[in-house]
Amino acid sequence: VQLQASGGGLVQAGGSLRLSCAASGFTFDDYAIGWFRQAPGKEREGVSCISSSGGSTYYADSVKGRFTISSDNAKNTVYLQMNSLKPEDTAVYYCAVGFDSRLVQGLYPYWGQGTQVTVSS
Repeated sequence: VQLQASGGGLVQAGGSLRLSCAASGFTFDDYAIGWFRQAPGKEREGVSCISSSGGSTYYADSVKGRFTISSDNAKNTVYLQMNSLKPEDTAVYYCAVGFDSRLVQGLYPYWGQGTQVTVSS
């Protein structure tokens, strides 16, 4: 299983970024892809996840109304559109593959490398 996260960068508060997670190397019938983040000095936390069918999505309260997760199954890619970014969104963002559409880290056995998102005030 390979997951390649990209799209991070430096943006001013109020700006937008779109993260991409390109997945390959697996043929699971039913899975979920989640986005997690870890800020300096803090524990990693769940941000959003989407089922393989795209029919089920979940967002952490801290990003509801600002972030949107979507998938393009033809490209095996999941996107995280992040709008109205805040300095507290600064973190390394990771994508992961799991088998349960809940944002629980222990349910995601496969992880990609992270992509840095920095939001300046």
